[in-house]
Amino acid sequence: MKRALVIHNPNSGKRRNVYDILKKSKDLFLKYGFEYNYVATKYKGHAKKIVEELENIDLVISVGGDGTFNEIVSGNMLRDKKIVLSHIPVGTTNDLRSLFGLGKDISKNIEMILSGSDKQIDICMLNNNPFVYVSGFGKFINLSYETSSKSKAKYGYLAYLVSGVKDFFKESYMYDIEYTVNGITKRGKYSLGIISNANRIAGINNFYKDVKLDDNVFEVLFCSIKKRSALLRSLFRLGITDITKVNGVELYRTNKIKIKFFNKLKKSWTIDGEKYQNKDTCYEITVNKDIKFRISNTAIKDNCIK
Repeated sequence: MKRALVIHNPNSGKRRNVYDILKKSKDLFLKYGFEYNYVATKYKGHAKKIVEELENIDLVISVGGDGTFNEIVSGNMLRDKKIVLSHIPVGTTNDLRSLFGLGKDISKNIEMILSGSDKQIDICMLNNNPFVYVSGFGKFINLSYETSSKSKAKYGYLAYLVSGVKDFFKESYMYDIEYTVNGITKRGKYSLGIISNANRIAGINNFYKDVKLDDNVFEVLFCSIKKRSALLRSLFRLGITDITKVNGVELYRTNKIKIKFFNKLKKSWTIDGEKYQNKDTCYEITVNKDIKFRISNTAIKDNCIK
């Protein structure tokens, strides 16, 4: 019998009683040859510590937001013997849900994961710190970690929208940066930079087209828009088309980029929705493929996996 561990962040999203759902799903685990244990995280960084110190576990499933998933990946990166990971998003925006081929029903998601396949997917590394989904700096980026957990639990995605409206009316800070990607070196001033490996970002579906989880590349966006009127037009256009048709953005697909800042970071980077603690001058983002993930067959069928 294989062994699984479910790590749940009880402070994520609507804070549903995941433990009761898991107890009712015991037969599902047995059906696919697993016995399982459950642990609820007690503090930030707890999931990372748990995974780093685990013994004799075949599968770890995190249940929580993007930050919880990031923690189990970070903990796994510190291990000599890697564990197969999976994730059930129950956060506020749940952008990873569609990419992983999952729905809203936790019990159904458990079965889709247990019946899925183990695949190596791209993990992006920001100065050797992993992120699975998205990282970035600039306009709106701070909303994910500055919007209070209490507001997100009470109002859900609406809490982000309210914070976003407030940030929209603030003057955009322009970052003087130089980046090198795909043999191109360019310097300019940008209000926003996003590095991601997902087709849904901040609740916006089809942000990018044809995103794959295992193609050894990630997507890069730099936005040079400063004026609110131009930003509003771009946001409206993004709502009716994909990002490639929006003015004022530079886009790349790559497996490596270097970014250097010539002025001080006003706000910290975000890394999978959490605050990145270091305000470095230089950043290097690369791809790591050392970890296997249990992916639903729906995601594979929908071509998120090659």
